[in-house]
Amino acid sequence: MTPILEVDNLTKRYGELTAVDGVSFQVEVGEVFGLLGPNGAGKTTLISMLTGVLPPTAGTARIGGHDIRTAMDRAKQINGLVPQDVALYSTLSARANITFFGQIYGLRGQALRDRVDDVLRIVGLTERADDRVETFSGGMRRRVNIAAGLVHQPRLLFLDEPTVGVDPQSRNHIFESVTQLNRERGMSIIYTSHYMEEVEMLCSRAAIIDQGRIIALDSVKNLVALLGGGVIHVGISHADEALLAQIAALPIVQEALPLNVPRDDEDTEPRTDGAVIKIVVEPGQDALVSIIGLLNAEGVTITSLEILNPNLESVFLHLTGKKLRD
Repeated sequence: MTPILEVDNLTKRYGELTAVDGVSFQVEVGEVFGLLGPNGAGKTTLISMLTGVLPPTAGTARIGGHDIRTAMDRAKQINGLVPQDVALYSTLSARANITFFGQIYGLRGQALRDRVDDVLRIVGLTERADDRVETFSGGMRRRVNIAAGLVHQPRLLFLDEPTVGVDPQSRNHIFESVTQLNRERGMSIIYTSHYMEEVEMLCSRAAIIDQGRIIALDSVKNLVALLGGGVIHVGISHADEALLAQIAALPIVQEALPLNVPRDDEDTEPRTDGAVIKIVVEPGQDALVSIIGLLNAEGVTITSLEILNPNLESVFLHLTGKKLRD
């Protein structure tokens, strides 16, 4: 079966700044595909090119077989966009907003009314359908935003950071909607986020994007498996090549590297009091005991200890040397 989305060396430059740098990947029909990366990584720029908001500088993509450079009008007929910024008329009701967007897609009459009722049910806003959007919470507005992107029944839906700033109830509604659309209606979904737990929960595969490039792409399970047993950050009083070699030689250690990290999330100055060692370990419970035992035997003082259990956020830190939400 032909993929619903094929991205081929897609690039966007603004003068000397390259926002998206030669990105290539495919999304299969019926797949929920995650784009995981920090703010400013290039996720929204990538989505904007795929949906016709921005022209590419180089490369191309095909949506349902339609090239975005030569047949964007056809591509738009089968995709839907829920942008990061809420794009609604606040003085109109939820129903009126969704009806307006349905009319833009050419829907009329009973077919339009049925579609509006359907998407209101999907996002859990049937009872508030005729209330003005200006009376809604931020999370409810995002749910109306999602409904507007669904009203024309797209085969491929782009959800760009849909849960930023929403309340827990609306966040759960969004998760339920994504699951329902995919499992019950077979909709393909591109889900961008900088919340690793959302991608782990919703997506079968994910691409990790940083500084405009895809640095890893695989199933969520395989990405997490990159870390093996996990990563341990050990702050110590001093470190040298000999000590690193001793740690790396432990049977349960895959690698041991010096890590230059800030003191905390708000301090960008490097540490000067000793060193932090990043240790990638094999699965098992003996890793920490063995490492601490070696350091104690060498008379090395441990100043801090952080265990990063294998998940997408620790994979990002492992691949880039920085935290996902930096």
